[in-house]
Amino acid sequence: MEQTTVKFYQTGTFTVGNRLLAPEQRSVQANTGRSNTLNSGHRACQGCGEALGARYAIDTAMDATGGQLIAANATGCLEVFSTPYPETSWQIPWIHSLFGNTASVATGIAAAMRVKGRSDVRVVAQGGDGGTTDIGFGCLSGMFERNDDVLYICYDNEAYMNTGVQRSSATPGAARTATTMAVGPVPGNVFGQGKNLPRLAMAHEIPYVATATVADLHDLEYKVRKAMALRGARYLHILVPCPLGWGTASHDTIRLARLAAQSGFFPVFEAERGEVTGVSKIRRQVPVEDYLQPQKRFAHLFGATPDTATLARLQAIADRNIQRYGLLETQP
Repeated sequence: MEQTTVKFYQTGTFTVGNRLLAPEQRSVQANTGRSNTLNSGHRACQGCGEALGARYAIDTAMDATGGQLIAANATGCLEVFSTPYPETSWQIPWIHSLFGNTASVATGIAAAMRVKGRSDVRVVAQGGDGGTTDIGFGCLSGMFERNDDVLYICYDNEAYMNTGVQRSSATPGAARTATTMAVGPVPGNVFGQGKNLPRLAMAHEIPYVATATVADLHDLEYKVRKAMALRGARYLHILVPCPLGWGTASHDTIRLARLAAQSGFFPVFEAERGEVTGVSKIRRQVPVEDYLQPQKRFAHLFGATPDTATLARLQAIADRNIQRYGLLETQP
């Protein structure tokens, strides 16, 4: 399966030049027959990147499986805003697991479908970065080791947003959270801690690992389709900016996700059996400052006297990603 790059010359339309896109080039969201799996009425914040990511990913998975899909969902923002008891915004067989055992619950569902001879029914597990990189990491690693037939999707907003914006192991260095305050000689989150979960997933040599952002819908849908075409354990890590936790304007969610990728701070790639097989190239790398400055969680770096040393450390992380994955178009 190969990805086809579509360049839009007329913004806000489904056309290239003066022609309508062919049906196979249109996104699932452009189709009036989409499943609307995460329907209206949920209570996400305005501009919530996670609500967008979940809708994009699960609508695509539903399309790829002909509607034969079951989802397990960890405790977290996505579960809380979509299912305030006794209501739900989900139009899919959906089960709420504990914070840390989503991968195990999804594994059990997949095993039950196998016993019932329902190979057509596929399983997706969903969680935020807290429930994935921290609380649920052991269960997730076990799922990878056993190569269970589940697609696990992490919606990464880089902190425990549901419980008050506490630090997670996906929180970037220097970021302000409720537990890494912007005070003292070294304000914000400590550098050198945390986990790079996509690379840890690759270390398990599972069939498929990919990263994506809500800023590139075609890329995200392509990766979900590719994952659903495979069997075994698969992992998709989606960056979903959080206006509340990041301290950003609600209309900047897509722009920030795009800047994260274009700066190299969030590398967008895919891997199979532990080897990188494709990357989303950057035409022109933007400075990391362009990505950080609109976020209040990094406001302490841009005071009357900017913290140039910390900004340089963050820029170095992006530059390393550029080199590690060969993200620039000019790189071989």
